[in-house]
Amino acid sequence: MLNQPTIQKLKEMRLPVMARMLADTTETEKDMSFDDRLTLMVENEWLARKNNCINRLLKKASFPVDASIENIDYEHQKGLEKKPIQNLSGCGYIEQHLNLLITGMTGCGKTYVAVAFGNAACRKNYTVKYLRVPELLLELQAAKYENRFIKYIKQIQKVNLLILDDIGLKTYTLEESRDLLEIIEARYKKASLIMIGQIPHLKWYELFPDPTIADAIMDRIIHNSYIFNIEAEHSMREVTAKELMVAE
Repeated sequence: MLNQPTIQKLKEMRLPVMARMLADTTETEKDMSFDDRLTLMVENEWLARKNNCINRLLKKASFPVDASIENIDYEHQKGLEKKPIQNLSGCGYIEQHLNLLITGMTGCGKTYVAVAFGNAACRKNYTVKYLRVPELLLELQAAKYENRFIKYIKQIQKVNLLILDDIGLKTYTLEESRDLLEIIEARYKKASLIMIGQIPHLKWYELFPDPTIADAIMDRIIHNSYIFNIEAEHSMREVTAKELMVAE
């Protein structure tokens, strides 16, 4: 009962974990010194806040799959080396505003690798957003229609890591090309991109009808990017499905 006012104050200060630990003190905690017990309470509160922050970042990122650097399949995914991948997972490239380009045929696991990088970024408190290029183009069109195009570009610019999937599913119109250039220009040397496509990055020039726009886009992404071309003998979806069947 004597602790009740303190517990209430901890709750009001938005320290729920410390409040709970004070309210439900274990016998082990009762035997601890004041300093050790306070340290434990602060550590648990800090961990809870950190995990809540990571969970919020992961939710806002809108990842299509649950992926992690630790679970990348180097055996079936050729073109990936463990050491460079682990080094990049430290997110130094984000601090330097560099990009990653990941290409490969359907089913090779390129989206999984990109999301694994995104997951690692969230766990280091970077903001991340995953979008398929067709979805991005639709959102840009809606922003124009609602007279918030500039606002949308600024919002995208603020994201530490933008993951754009499925580039090159089709050739782009002149307007779509200009819109993609606006996104890439807004982030150039300011924030990082991960771009994912089925066709090799050097063929991305052919996606844009205006050579000047094509040059402008490619010049801003090729020269400051780490490039991965993934090859897989079998679809990673097929490999994963077989592994799940064996596990059952």
